[in-house]
Amino acid sequence: MASLRLVAIMLLVGSSAFAQTYGVGRTPSADEIRALDISIGPTGEELPLGRGTAKEGALLFRQKGCVGCHGAAGIGGGPAPALQSKKGPEVPIWDKEHILPLSSPFATTVWDYLNRAMPVGAEGTLKPDEVYALTAYLLFLNKVIPEDEVLDKQSLPKVKMPIGDDYGKLHDFKPNTPRLEGYPY
Repeated sequence: MASLRLVAIMLLVGSSAFAQTYGVGRTPSADEIRALDISIGPTGEELPLGRGTAKEGALLFRQKGCVGCHGAAGIGGGPAPALQSKKGPEVPIWDKEHILPLSSPFATTVWDYLNRAMPVGAEGTLKPDEVYALTAYLLFLNKVIPEDEVLDKQSLPKVKMPIGDDYGKLHDFKPNTPRLEGYPY
């Protein structure tokens, strides 16, 4: 407890040091901040214009070198995780491997991840059409959409993901109620 008080006092005393400027850099403009805000929510309203199909995505998967890390058709074997489950459709979703296109509650999450994090070493370099196509390919590999479905700003948020409503939602918490059954703390 005494150490917490000491930390609080040091923060209060040292807070003026945190407020100093050193003449390096500048405050970013609103446009610069907006350009960095690339978050895509479940509704997809932030998605850019573009389109893509699984067939186009399969070609890009080879061209961009995704096979080197994720294996042929995303079945794994490389240094990166598999992108499609080796377990059959009879296996419940939670008993399958952690596969992004299966465990994501929203198709826009898959698009967002690919846009931000792929390809490794050249993150953020994919064009919107390429991201739509690769997303379509991964969703097709996991039997979420048909091969000929076109994904775009309007259709992507409407894709029904295999996890459905079974993802980790917060329970209805009310003050002075018992903890969830099995909660260890």
